[in-house]
Amino acid sequence: MKEKGLLIVLSGPSGVGKGTVRKALFEQENTQFEYSISITTRPPREGEVDGVDYFFKTREEFERLIKEGKLLEYAEYVGNYYGTPVDYVKETMDAGKDVVLEIEVQGAKQVREKFPDGLFIFLAPPSLEELKNRIVSRGTETEELIINRLEEAKKEIEMMDLYDYVVVNDQVELACERIKAIVKAEHCRRERVAKMYKKMLEGEK
Repeated sequence: MKEKGLLIVLSGPSGVGKGTVRKALFEQENTQFEYSISITTRPPREGEVDGVDYFFKTREEFERLIKEGKLLEYAEYVGNYYGTPVDYVKETMDAGKDVVLEIEVQGAKQVREKFPDGLFIFLAPPSLEELKNRIVSRGTETEELIINRLEEAKKEIEMMDLYDYVVVNDQVELACERIKAIVKAEHCRRERVAKMYKKMLEGEK
């Protein structure tokens, strides 16, 4: 019997390096995850590609998707919308593949309500000082926006209890290895394996 894929939610405060860790994870040869590309209304950063890093939409297009119920979750963060297309996620999991969502903390809370069986991993900074350094080093934020992001990050760190695991992003490669170890362990969790065998046994009756 084919095991259903896991929904892996990778989340954490702005500036913690979610995108960097996710890219490094998918660049590894033995990675077998599928990445669910998020939709956003924020403008692309330098080097970002539409349909690879995000699907970039206008505010009007995004709000139409909300009305049509086409989003698994969405949130407005620092003036821009972010969301996850629902159909892709369900189809990929049903095919037995693990799906990775790299999303904001607000969005993760919505997914937890709809997919309580998901695997929720909080990517944390080594310290608040290091988080500030990472946001400043982007060179894309104004002083006011940096302050706003740091205040928001403090609130998001306080929401850590919503998650199953916390991975400290001190070094990208180490963070990737920790995430892969967590996923491997989750596939062996008794509750998940027992469900599969229960269906198998019921089919023999």
